[in-house]
Amino acid sequence: QVQLVESGGGLVQAGGSLRLSCAASGRYAMGWFRLAPGKERVFVAAISWSGTNTLHADSVKGRFTVSRDNAKNTVNLQMNSLKPEDTAVYYCAARAGSLGVAAVTSSSALYNYWGQGTQVTVSS
Repeated sequence: QVQLVESGGGLVQAGGSLRLSCAASGRYAMGWFRLAPGKERVFVAAISWSGTNTLHADSVKGRFTVSRDNAKNTVNLQMNSLKPEDTAVYYCAARAGSLGVAAVTSSSALYNYWGQGTQVTVSS
């Protein structure tokens, strides 16, 4: 059973930074998604199993950076220049199964394990 535990959420003022972490029970291709009130879950960022490839949504490109520490089976999301519209519950997701060591995907349907989520609130 794959286990994912997110941490690092909180309340921050616009323009501030937060760093989310997701501790996994193994090594997988990983993604971050977010769910804002009244909206659908959307893709934020992803990183390949190898860590060599990353993908970021246009809305966060240049502000958010996904990375991984394979020795610790941890994936991080560094969020800078936060905006009120970044307020959401952030979920990490894992792809357990063949995707290719360098593959990344923004499709939520290809992730088969999800964390419990961590709240990020950005005040204006």
